[in-house]
Amino acid sequence: MQIGPYHLRNNVFVAPMAGVTDRPFRQLCKQLGAGYAVSEMAASNPRLWASEKTSRRIDHAGEMEPKAVQIAGADPKDLADCAKFNVERGAQIIDINMGCPVKKVCNSWCGSALLQHEDLVERILHAVVEAVDVPVTLKFRTGWDRENRNALRIARLAEQAGIQMLTLHGRTRADGYKGEAEYDTIRAVKQAVSIPLVANGDITTPEKAKFVLDYTGADAVMIGRAAQGRPWICREIDHYLRTGEHLPAPLVDEVRELMNEHLPAHYAFYGEYVGVRTARKHIGWYVQDLPGGEEFRQRMNLLESTAEQLAAVDDFFKSQHRHGERLQYRPSHPDVDAIAA
Repeated sequence: MQIGPYHLRNNVFVAPMAGVTDRPFRQLCKQLGAGYAVSEMAASNPRLWASEKTSRRIDHAGEMEPKAVQIAGADPKDLADCAKFNVERGAQIIDINMGCPVKKVCNSWCGSALLQHEDLVERILHAVVEAVDVPVTLKFRTGWDRENRNALRIARLAEQAGIQMLTLHGRTRADGYKGEAEYDTIRAVKQAVSIPLVANGDITTPEKAKFVLDYTGADAVMIGRAAQGRPWICREIDHYLRTGEHLPAPLVDEVRELMNEHLPAHYAFYGEYVGVRTARKHIGWYVQDLPGGEEFRQRMNLLESTAEQLAAVDDFFKSQHRHGERLQYRPSHPDVDAIAA
């Protein structure tokens, strides 16, 4: 798998997710086998570039290459300027967001709302590609709604504009994250273009990843919410795709060590006050479906300092040894789709 000059180590990618795929989480996913990870979307409005939120979202200091920044907006010039701004600050790949279905994004005619205006899509694609000398990629959906699927036309416009990789979520904007992703459109797009295509949507297990790759012919898969609390799913899928065999659940001691790496990195990134609060969701995902996980999550959410939180998490994973040397998940863990930009 290759994007421009960048050779990726595998074809298992992590989706950009608002409030989730910050630098510490992306780095952890790459450490645990993801071949590629994209930042949370950064607004193209230049008035927001200096904001604390945007500054964090485009912070790639020390991150494993290639460093990819996703940008969102509706104005071709603003998006082109935003792409240049991020490349000047170390972005090696620019990803354009035309997939986010969230109302506050679509109400500004950004994200998947752009799919209603193919002429504007074309102008945006050309403006961004011509503005920078790094690969530009596109993430989009199958259409605005099920009566207006236009992914084939968007894909062809993208290829003609010089986009170097497509990521297609198998739902329309109107679908949001409901129902099941459909892969027929992804397969049709793959057959229609010659640039790499990444399949996204409802990929939650190694078996599902293999099925989607086989059915659609896609070059890679992108994992979203299934990676929350289980970033090692990337190596599990990669191993299965290469060998046809399943890796065992991770060792309790390994995950305990990972938590002792991820949480301090998270705290350093956000600071004490924000860090302890934003870490709660990550911890909740980690302990979900583990013995005693829900009770622990409720207690942990009352802790107000990073030191208390880190110590509590360490004690929780020490306690998991009573159930075995490997994590013991409840078998009813639900399949979930990526809430991805």
